[in-house]
Amino acid sequence: MGFFDFLTEEIAIDLGTANTLIIHNDKVVVDAPSIVARDRITGKIIAVGQQASLMQGKTHENIKTIRPLKDGVIADFDASEQMISMFIKNIPALKKKFFTPALRMVICIPSGITEVEMRAVKESAERVNGKEVYLIHEPMAAAIGIGVDIMQPKGNMVVDIGGGTTEIAVIALGGIVCDKSVKIAGDVFTNDIVYYMRTQHNLYVGERTAEKIKIQIGAATEDLDLPPEDMSVQGRDLLTGKPKQVSISYREIAKALDKSILRIEDAVMETLSQTPPELAADIYNTGIYLAGGGSMLRGLDKRLSQKTDLPVYIAEDPLRAVVRGTGITLKNLPKYKSVLIK
Repeated sequence: MGFFDFLTEEIAIDLGTANTLIIHNDKVVVDAPSIVARDRITGKIIAVGQQASLMQGKTHENIKTIRPLKDGVIADFDASEQMISMFIKNIPALKKKFFTPALRMVICIPSGITEVEMRAVKESAERVNGKEVYLIHEPMAAAIGIGVDIMQPKGNMVVDIGGGTTEIAVIALGGIVCDKSVKIAGDVFTNDIVYYMRTQHNLYVGERTAEKIKIQIGAATEDLDLPPEDMSVQGRDLLTGKPKQVSISYREIAKALDKSILRIEDAVMETLSQTPPELAADIYNTGIYLAGGGSMLRGLDKRLSQKTDLPVYIAEDPLRAVVRGTGITLKNLPKYKSVLIK
């Protein structure tokens, strides 16, 4: 290996349904939406990430925006591969290289993923010059990124609410003891908001607008300590067909998201009920850790805490907790060998 070491670059990838993040040399070098825009006629990819996300919902028939990952797994193999390779090519430190270096990579995947889907991720990585490809389960990476010492014989519960899936896992001794992966997460919240606006306000809003609403005034409960201000939302009036604007309060969004959040609560409760008693005792003391973009929903920590009677902590910078954890395993490969899937 020795001679090739200087030709090998190490990168950690969090391949998310909503965002893809890449760490290289301990720095987050890519943090962009997982979207590609493709020219229908030539089949070429014209934009990825931020640029492509600006096109979303605003394209004519020759351009199509694709989200290659659905529910945390690769839905469009070709597009996802091109997306990964374009992201990797955009890493500043690798741009300067005369030829593409071999890559040692750790990629994180949802825990409810099948063998076939796992192989799809691996093959994509190998095609973009990944010589050593390791996979790690998302809740595991999240736990490491939050700063939990996962090798201890102590139980820790992690809830990672991403874009496509919510991953719930109880982790001890460097392994997942019980886990549950539900396909209710950020994307579903966004669709709930679209549906609510349509049914309650006769206003048709696009996905990007709905996501803006979610980030600006989204809430999981109607009694917040620091309520956000009302937001004015523009869209198309379904009755007249004219563009119109309405004012929305966080209470309405809490109503819109209620059913989906209930299902996440249920999944957490179910995982707790499957936890071995010794680990349940640990969790009573350590509480629940939240990671992923969904954990930033106002009042969600409070609501989960009331439901479970456990303390609930939000990771610092929850959007990057998973990729941070993936990066840490990459730095200490020998220590975390047992955690990774070869």
